[in-house]
Amino acid sequence: MSTTPERGTTPEGSGAERFHEDWARLLSTDHGIAVHPDLLNRLVARTAALLRRAQEEHPFVPRLATQAGAELVDAHFTDPVLLARAVELLQAQPLADDRGPALTGAFAAGWAAALRERTLREQEAIRTAADAARKEAERALRASEARFRALFESAAIGIGIGDTDGNIMAVNKALQELFGAGPADMIGRRVGDLVHPEDAPGVWEAYEELISGKREYFQLDKPYYRQDGEVIWTHLTVSLIRDDDGSPQYQVAMLEDVTDRYRLQERLRHQATHDPLTGLPNRAAFFERLEKLFEEPEPGDRFGLCYVDLDGFKVVNDSLGHDMGDQLLAAVAARLKAALTPLGHLVARLGGDEFVVLLERCRGEQEAVAAAKTVLKALAGPVLIGDHKLAVGASVGVLERRVSTTTPGAAVRAADLTLYRAKEAGRGRWTLFDPKENARAVSRYAVSVRMPAALDRGEFFIDYQPLYRLADGRLAAVEALVRWRHPQLGVLGPDEFVTTAEETGLIMPLGRWVLEQACGQAADWIKRFGDAAPQLNVNLAVRQARSAALVTDLGRILDGTGLDPARLQLEITESTVVGPEDEALRTLHGLVDLGVSLAVDDFGTGWSNLAYLRDLPVSGLKIAGSFVGDLHEPGKDESTGWRIVSGLVSMAHTLGLTVTAEGVETLRDAERLRTMGCDWAQGWHFGRPVRPAEIARRIVEEPKGRPVREG
Repeated sequence: MSTTPERGTTPEGSGAERFHEDWARLLSTDHGIAVHPDLLNRLVARTAALLRRAQEEHPFVPRLATQAGAELVDAHFTDPVLLARAVELLQAQPLADDRGPALTGAFAAGWAAALRERTLREQEAIRTAADAARKEAERALRASEARFRALFESAAIGIGIGDTDGNIMAVNKALQELFGAGPADMIGRRVGDLVHPEDAPGVWEAYEELISGKREYFQLDKPYYRQDGEVIWTHLTVSLIRDDDGSPQYQVAMLEDVTDRYRLQERLRHQATHDPLTGLPNRAAFFERLEKLFEEPEPGDRFGLCYVDLDGFKVVNDSLGHDMGDQLLAAVAARLKAALTPLGHLVARLGGDEFVVLLERCRGEQEAVAAAKTVLKALAGPVLIGDHKLAVGASVGVLERRVSTTTPGAAVRAADLTLYRAKEAGRGRWTLFDPKENARAVSRYAVSVRMPAALDRGEFFIDYQPLYRLADGRLAAVEALVRWRHPQLGVLGPDEFVTTAEETGLIMPLGRWVLEQACGQAADWIKRFGDAAPQLNVNLAVRQARSAALVTDLGRILDGTGLDPARLQLEITESTVVGPEDEALRTLHGLVDLGVSLAVDDFGTGWSNLAYLRDLPVSGLKIAGSFVGDLHEPGKDESTGWRIVSGLVSMAHTLGLTVTAEGVETLRDAERLRTMGCDWAQGWHFGRPVRPAEIARRIVEEPKGRPVREG
């Protein structure tokens, strides 16, 4: 048995003590500050305890690591080198559940936030000092030029004086060192010559307001070019000096070098906006860039998205391991970046094996499709990783729209749905956004989201379609058809939501509810009209018919409603049973044992295996409506079609089955079906699905002795 501690645990007297020693050694190293040993020992103990708790707490508590980082700054441990070594030490700790990045991130965030807070306080002190210096300068200029010059030259921060025309008149030694220049390089230059491409918006507007006397001062972070071309970042405070009459006379600029702090913030920002595995911009950076397109677009601005998902990536992970999968993702990212970045497109990783390409100011669908083809071409060749040559393909959903016609969220959802259409079409291809297909997909999504609570809200109801005996024209049965009164989409038929219900498993509670409601209604008709009441037909979904609980559920429903099982027929599709050994056969036999009958619905649209039909415990067969409806289409051989229908009727009767024809829409078709011996029929000729009250009216007004009914 191994005695090696599991990853993430901290054995007594080993991991914790070793971390404490390493931590103490790190903080004891010279960082430019002097701390009394007693204070240092307490700081080490306190921050090490916070970090150890953060490592061990379940669930993870980022506040503890954040507090540890803040306490170091409060104790004047502000050297960026210290932060880097502390992060390295934390990353070296063996932690459970991959919390290492979260721990180091929380610690660095606490350190950076505290440093920023400390810096802001120092800046405020500097601003206050600058304000005091400005006032002192005004007094000194009026009282003693010598005293002002002494203050000016001895200041620790860079100070420059200019006139209201923007000419630099004087600079102190600290400012010269900041810019790496001598007095001759700066005095006489124009303030406007110090523009930098990364100047914050509004900096020069604020400057114009100051020299015109509309404001007394302004402050902000601003970059400058040094004499050697290097960029420095400063915290700039510019104040206005007025003469005795209150008119603007001079401007005084004070600059503090904050380059180190700025670079640290930039590193932290890069880590927050880039994927650590591939180096590509991450989801947050992608959405930030996308949303900028929508802030103030021009009327004709367009954009494109290529939503990319790798084909078969899960196989690589499962067969070769996640490390190999990570190497493959990094290689794919490198290929996509090399192929698309030179074209001016942003490539980002959204997560897992999903990437996205953003085309800003896209020139139309052709450019977006060209980008998708570039993606597929870049991934066409195998990727060599170690001794493995990995073939990697991708599917791409392509969206190209005017910015004004959509939103960032809707655009990404549409591209994602288009991607799945590409996968369904066979993978390894691109598919262009189709508004109609997208609308249908969104509708399916809206249906699936609302369906779980729709039963509780009472949004479903049942209509009943009549079935008539062709021999005497009497009402023989009714088929229960569920409807959904959707609050946004209106009344939906079964074709619009049953497939979604099957896919999500919601068909089970929905099917149970339909059986309960329909059996209760049929029992009520029998109670009111006796033998004149029609038989009840209810459709079973494939998942229902394969459920072992169906027999128990139906028995409970029949007992609860009091419906005679002989008055209930359940309709199944040909795909319910795929062979004589199918488990669904046991359920079907159990249903027949309850006393209900079974019929095969839509016969002729499935496998149509007569041997399987012989083995099923069914007593009825319903010929699919397409057999009758298609007979009258131009170009169809009507006589051959009718011979097929006649053959189906004869075959069913040979097997002892009752035959129902669906989709009967004319009196002529009804007569012909009757003459060839078809037993029952349903369709618009006999009546569309109606509410229970209309079925009750038909029962009462049932004519006697009519061969067929003219609806």
